[in-house]
Amino acid sequence: MKLISPAQIHHGVDSTDKINDIVKEMDAKKVYILCDPILEELGSTGKIKSILDDHGIKYELSTNVMAEPSVEKGNEIIEEVRKYDPDLIIGLGGGSTLDLVKAASLIAVQDGGVENYLNLTGDKKLGKEKIPNILMPTTSGTSAEITDIAVFSTGDSKDAVTDPLMLATYAIIDPVYTYSLPPKVAAASSVDAFTHAIEAFTSVNATPITDTLATGAIEKIYNNVREGVWDAKNFEAKNELSAASIMAGLSFYNAGVAGVHALAYPLGGNFKIPHGESNAVLLPYVYNIIQKSCSNKLSKLAPIFKIDTAGKDSMTISSEIVQKLFNLVEDVGLPRNLKYYDIKENDIELLTKNALKQTRLLVRSPLELKEEVIRKIYTDAFEG
Repeated sequence: MKLISPAQIHHGVDSTDKINDIVKEMDAKKVYILCDPILEELGSTGKIKSILDDHGIKYELSTNVMAEPSVEKGNEIIEEVRKYDPDLIIGLGGGSTLDLVKAASLIAVQDGGVENYLNLTGDKKLGKEKIPNILMPTTSGTSAEITDIAVFSTGDSKDAVTDPLMLATYAIIDPVYTYSLPPKVAAASSVDAFTHAIEAFTSVNATPITDTLATGAIEKIYNNVREGVWDAKNFEAKNELSAASIMAGLSFYNAGVAGVHALAYPLGGNFKIPHGESNAVLLPYVYNIIQKSCSNKLSKLAPIFKIDTAGKDSMTISSEIVQKLFNLVEDVGLPRNLKYYDIKENDIELLTKNALKQTRLLVRSPLELKEEVIRKIYTDAFEG
């Protein structure tokens, strides 16, 4: 067994202050900051700017970010970084922002662009140098600060750049940034983290270490997500969701995600549905199908879901857990079917075709997800 993670992970309220130590250790002179536009409008970058100003460090701030970033957007950021030539990059935002920073940190010092290093179609190999970075998430879900994956939309689906060197140099997870999230964003990001954890738990590559992290994350999210989404002042619940996101990220980075993510990618690629919502709308339907392949393990989660197991076999318990997944998505106000997103029945074939391309993810599923199985999951999710 092994567990891979960023070299340094800092979590806790006001952990942003750690930047003081980092820039001194690095003797940073020029910093490139990438953040979501709304964060700059809200003044969320104020503390970072103040720290850099206190140390006399020059910086350039860009808000050139889009949700579900395209390959073209990735190349725009890479060119911005090449032009500014920083010795440190700071990313503050959701998963899209952090993925852009991870890719730019590594590709900006290589030849070519994102398209040259994609898993499915790339024609170049990444070198062994990068610009150091600090990744700072503002949601409790994507765990992009924990992984070495940067995902890009490629027109009709998604592909990714992956490399161990793309792990954050420093990950700073300050839950304060999550306190002002709108309920829908908080819900989608939390269910995203929940999906990371439960898919890691049932992955064919799961280990006792990843299982411990995954079950801890599942419990924290399940017990806190409703209050964390709907109670704007419940900072304790939001702190717990932030911690759970780290645990989920470490578990899925090492054990991998599978069918839910594989089928979610085409929803983002084809219909621009945010990633967390894509996972949420598919989560119960995927597990409704695959539970027969992992019921013995899935049923071990019964205490978390407060399910009475007396006199029940593992399939019965698993079926009750699947119903809890349907309830969870509904409780946090997220859509429970694909019709909500104006997807048509005749789109199912396109989605199925593109999901089949996600071989990197599909191989981790405890149930082999052949074409007819994938088509059924999409059909079930369409009908609701």
